[in-house]
Amino acid sequence: MAYIELRNVSKSFGTGKNKTLVLSNINLEIEEGEFVAIVGFTGSGKTTLINIISGLIMPDEGEVLFKGEPVTGPSHERGVIFQNYSLLPWLNVKNNVGMAVKEAFRKMSRKDRTKRVEEYVEMVNLSPAIHKLPKELSGGMRQRVSVTRALSMSPDVILMDEPLSALDALTRGNLQQEILKIWNKDKKTALLITNDVDEGILMADRIIPLKPGPKATLGPEYKINLERPRDKTALNHNEEYKKLRNSIMEYLIQIGEQRNSKKGNNYVLPAIKPIIKPIPFRRLNFN
Repeated sequence: MAYIELRNVSKSFGTGKNKTLVLSNINLEIEEGEFVAIVGFTGSGKTTLINIISGLIMPDEGEVLFKGEPVTGPSHERGVIFQNYSLLPWLNVKNNVGMAVKEAFRKMSRKDRTKRVEEYVEMVNLSPAIHKLPKELSGGMRQRVSVTRALSMSPDVILMDEPLSALDALTRGNLQQEILKIWNKDKKTALLITNDVDEGILMADRIIPLKPGPKATLGPEYKINLERPRDKTALNHNEEYKKLRNSIMEYLIQIGEQRNSKKGNNYVLPAIKPIIKPIPFRRLNFN
């Protein structure tokens, strides 16, 4: 039995003539302890997909199973790291994290909850800022608080909705390593939504493209047979990495061109940065 399973999941928004089928017949299995990345175009339905898995919204058809039971709503067992931080602006770092810990561990003593908060804040090197408000933090620091808050609840599954996309390259790289370090400690089941192919290869065990919507479906999976821990610089010289990366790039370019030619839509191609021996690249009219 899969740890997380999506069976024939479909989701639409709007009514009547304005109704749009965003996701269509999504089937996915994720094993316990596995790290899976879903990569796709902007506007293809990636956030809708992760909101369905987290229980924030319900599918129109099909079902999501977690440990064999239907998902009927949110749960601290499935921790979500959002793209926009979602911090309470009137609470400092300690209390933003502490609120989540209190919700997840209601029977834990106040002393033990405080200790847990401080340990997780230290884990992402934010102890000097523990009493600061979100407005006093940089974007990277706010996202570290968001990461800490989700992980401090000790979820069975970590769901990440493009959590690093708004950060500069250096901060993004540092946080990728922070998340991997924490994930490697407990080997929690993880699902990463991203538009960055390189990020997916660096972090995940499998990458699965999400075809552009409407009626978005999952494409073929790509298994990442690269040893951990992975080093970005070393990967640039790894033949297996370059072969895998080029295969994913070619597939994404192909489905993007097919979709644009049929509907005249413009999509944003997932972040692809040529490093070494890039494949031939035709400029596409993505928005």
